[in-house]
Amino acid sequence: MSYEGKKIEMDNRMTNFLLIFLAFVIVTDLLTFKGLYTLVHDWQNITAKRIILWGFWVITLIFIMILIYLLKNQPSSRSPETYYRYYIYAGFLLLIYMPKIVFIVFNLTEDIVYGIIYIFNKIFSTHSPMQADEGEKISRLTFLTRIGLIISAIPFFSILYGMIWGRFNFKTTHTSLVYKELPENFHGLRIVQISDIHIGSFIGHEEVVKETIEKINKLKPDIIFFTGDLVNNFAEELDGWIPVLKNLHAKHGIYSILGNHDYGDYYEWKNKEEKEQNLQKIKEAHGKMGFRLLLNEHDIIEIEDDKIAIIGVENWGLPPFVQHGDYDKAAKGTDHIKFKILLSHDPSHWDAKIIKKEPVHLTLSGHTHGMQFGIITENFKWSPVKYKYPRWAGLYTEDDQHLYVNRGFGYIGYPGRIGMPPEISLIELLKEA
Repeated sequence: MSYEGKKIEMDNRMTNFLLIFLAFVIVTDLLTFKGLYTLVHDWQNITAKRIILWGFWVITLIFIMILIYLLKNQPSSRSPETYYRYYIYAGFLLLIYMPKIVFIVFNLTEDIVYGIIYIFNKIFSTHSPMQADEGEKISRLTFLTRIGLIISAIPFFSILYGMIWGRFNFKTTHTSLVYKELPENFHGLRIVQISDIHIGSFIGHEEVVKETIEKINKLKPDIIFFTGDLVNNFAEELDGWIPVLKNLHAKHGIYSILGNHDYGDYYEWKNKEEKEQNLQKIKEAHGKMGFRLLLNEHDIIEIEDDKIAIIGVENWGLPPFVQHGDYDKAAKGTDHIKFKILLSHDPSHWDAKIIKKEPVHLTLSGHTHGMQFGIITENFKWSPVKYKYPRWAGLYTEDDQHLYVNRGFGYIGYPGRIGMPPEISLIELLKEA
């Protein structure tokens, strides 16, 4: 298909999405207004009632107009700032409409319950369900709606917290792994893993990144592994960031791989050459930052007479994600190395191609972000992403093989994290006594 044909197809998809989404917004707002009107219709203060009801529609219409403008005026240039604004708008979309959905559920539940009671009383009683018992302070008509209004504050403040503080609340996790095959001279090797930087999402927050790099360096890592997704879409996102990211230091170097976002598959390029040039610039940026980018290849780290193999594959994911990864090619020539570490962006690769099939002791992945939402404690973890990725955060073990999935450094889409803080993984390798 020609570029013009792709552009027309993309415009048609966007128009269809816009119509569906606008229908969702309008229905949501009408139902929310119905519940809101239920709460204020008996107010004696007419001015206050009008301010609330008219204010609701003024805010809603402004939000819808901004949405239409953004969706109908897609950026013609690869501007990181423009896409960053889209992410912020996505955050406000969740901030406004998730509480509305919660409120609607309570209000409609109340309508259903009241409807059932009304029908029951019509059939079996002469008393009207509209008549409240004497002394009842909250009528049956508005009790659940009022509860819904209170409960809807939970998603509102959670989403707000995730946007303001949660996305920058970096946590360091410490994991010790014991191997009998680990060479003696690698006992106590301190590995720091970071993943999914998505640097275009940190516009205006340079100090956060600098402070986090200092935090990583203070861990005194022997080696740093970055497991993919340096950018959201474009090489231009790295402008001004290379000197900052170059400040990462590790005794035995920094190794990196590509993630699904690094290939530029989520943007309609003018032609194949433009897309390839973008990818090439991203690859070159790894070198400028001092990262040893592994593209279906390996490197050997040697301490005295002991060696371990670092194997890095390009992105391998379950469809529709691309499968550029080639473990056989990457590991060729490592048969004589007893201990192997694999860098593979998508944890699905471990289940599909590695466990019980390849002699890899430790695999490091990212990709899932923990969905940027969930609960994670020392003894419990849950996120909706687990239903898509069974291996989605932390350590997984099958026999003597381990997978560690990092929750990510940055974010994509929703500009925040709720209960799923960004992660710096410190992994210490120990020789079995």
